This record gives sequence, structure tokens and C-alpha cells, in this order.
Amino acid sequence: MLTEKNITDQIQKVEYSKLGEKTAVCLITLKNGFEIVGTSACMKKENYDQEVGNKFAYEKAIDKIRELEGYKNS
Repeated sequence: MLTEKNITDQIQKVEYSKLGEKTAVCLITLKNGFEIVGTSACMKKENYDQEVGNKFAYEKAIDKIRELEGYKNS
């Protein structure tokens, strides 16, 4: 069974950055060296909040890891 702990145990490093004026990027490096990217953006730059963007970008990256781990464990 795939658990959240199975996923987070694979993570070596998490990095965040901002692209342009309204896009957050989360780069997760796994212990095996594989890199997963999640992104989030808002419609208007005046609504941009880096912390909120980071949260959503991280969740999207984690979803990608979940897909990969689910496939590997099926």
C-alpha cells in the first residue's frame, strides 16, 4: 500500500522559485537523483502570493511522485 510516508521518504531536497510575475515552481529531488517539478500560477499578478503558490506547486509535484510510485508498485 502506498502511503504519504512512502512518498515523503523518497525526497532528498525541495526547492522553490518564482518564474515571471505570477508562477511558483517546486523542484523536488528524490534520493535516487530523479527530479520532479510542480508549478502553480494565478490569473492576476496582483493576487500572487509566493507561499500559496509554493504550497500548490509542492502538491502538484507530490501528485506526480504519487503517480510514479503507484505505477511502480502496481
